[in-house]
Amino acid sequence: MTHSKILVLVVEDEPLVRMGIVDYLEDVGFTVLEAGNADEAITVLMSNLDVRIMFTDVDMPGGMDGLRLAAAVRERWPPIKIIVTSGHRKVNVDDIPAQAEFFPKPYDPEAISHALTRLCAA
Repeated sequence: MTHSKILVLVVEDEPLVRMGIVDYLEDVGFTVLEAGNADEAITVLMSNLDVRIMFTDVDMPGGMDGLRLAAAVRERWPPIKIIVTSGHRKVNVDDIPAQAEFFPKPYDPEAISHALTRLCAA
């Protein structure tokens, strides 16, 4: 599977953190869309039905955090794979939707890339 065929949505409110992971994922061949909060993410997903994976931070401004966003995505777009990350909260497997994974911050971008590839192959 070539990464260029995998469309990833990165949802992160910290611009420098978002830019870092987006640049890394694009450098290793993924096609990446970006959103700064859950509302933007929903808008992106509604207009990009080819998104295969969402990588989202938990703590974001607005009415919906990353955990609620993950639950909403799982309900509305069940095929989308989900990776959740946080540097401030301890997230248990029971806190995230089925078939989702959690990576604490700071995360290794290479580990995220491997997880994206593995999830899309499943």
